Amino acid sequence: MSESSLLAMSGSCDCHVHIYDPERFPLSQRVARASWSDYEKVQRRLGLERTLLVQANGYGFDMDCLLDALAQAGDTARAIAVISPDISDESLSKLHSAGVRGVRFMLIPNAQGALGWDALEPISARIAELGWVINLQVDGRHLHNYEARVRALPSAVSIDHTGKFLEPVGIDHVGFKSLLSLLDSGKVWVKVSAPYETSKSGPPGYEDVSVLARTLVQKFPERCLWASNWPHPGRSPVPDNLAMLDLLSGWSPDYNVRRRILVDNPAELYGFKPVAHQAAQ
Repeated sequence: MSESSLLAMSGSCDCHVHIYDPERFPLSQRVARASWSDYEKVQRRLGLERTLLVQANGYGFDMDCLLDALAQAGDTARAIAVISPDISDESLSKLHSAGVRGVRFMLIPNAQGALGWDALEPISARIAELGWVINLQVDGRHLHNYEARVRALPSAVSIDHTGKFLEPVGIDHVGFKSLLSLLDSGKVWVKVSAPYETSKSGPPGYEDVSVLARTLVQKFPERCLWASNWPHPGRSPVPDNLAMLDLLSGWSPDYNVRRRILVDNPAELYGFKPVAHQAAQ
């Protein structure tokens, strides 16, 4: 597959990257280093210019590693943090100035993050005035049970990894229909990303997940984001980052749609400076 149509887009953004720097910022579990300088090599290979850093689950409420990487990246990055519902307004303001633009809720069974369902509404209310987003990861098979609750949140919401259906489903599944309904609300986004986390059909095409990604991109291109999920936590073998980016060409053959997903949508949601449109390559 040709790389030029994807790699030549000015302002393209990877919307889900984790940073692990255990020598400088210790973790309770053993992980390999995946520092900002390590990610920059991936970024250059893929031709990406912007990044959304997402607080690694293992760091809990400790944002030192995240904020350090954000400072290194400068204005080319934004971040999703993990905050306490009773955080002060002053602390929220400082995080906003540093480049934080949202809060992570990792609500997959057996992988619960630092924040639970009980904190969802209080935090959404706190961050709505800042224009931040709730970054939500759930088992999409049960999304219909939470649809009304997510729809009622005052802040924007992004949903991880093509809905993260822990067992691949068809486009007629009730959970997938709920995902489409939420996107239609106009304030929910979805990351078409990390198909390897749930696919049973596997590489290179991950067809059981790709059918969902193609449907999302076709129906709601203005609500889709792309992400590498680097450094692919817990995966062995580690997926190839360029192969993950190339999947987007199969999900959307249209250059302008891909540009919207890689450039325009992240700029709108995370507050990057808009980029002038380019002609298709």
